Amino acid sequence: MMMAFGQFVFSLDTLAYQDLQRQTAWRHPSNSRVGARPARQFVGPGEETMNLSGVLLPGFAGDTGSLDELRAMGAAGAAWPLVDGTGTVYGQFVIESLNETRTLFHRDGTARRIEVQLQLARVDEDRVDAIGDSGQAQE
Repeated sequence: MMMAFGQFVFSLDTLAYQDLQRQTAWRHPSNSRVGARPARQFVGPGEETMNLSGVLLPGFAGDTGSLDELRAMGAAGAAWPLVDGTGTVYGQFVIESLNETRTLFHRDGTARRIEVQLQLARVDEDRVDAIGDSGQAQE
């Protein structure tokens, strides 16, 4: 198992990803000051997204039914936990988009190669405390 998203398991049998991009942001809004640079204050975590991309090769590696399963999960609009194969829990994520590009077609029109990009967005309310130099949480 490479990763699990709810009950969907990423693997060679379902859908294996070759690239995983994780973007994490923090919010630091600013206030203008006269004669000085704007003042900034840390107010907490911002957006967190995960982008997984890979290639599905029907009949060799992966199953096109996996794409249908991911589309159904996205259409449900629910959030699911994202956990990698080492047990790291990333939080609750929703599917923002699923893109596929089909190439190398058989005579009947079925694709031999399907490139897939899946974009997930974190939606849980995990609170992050700011830690100062002393190691104590700041209020």
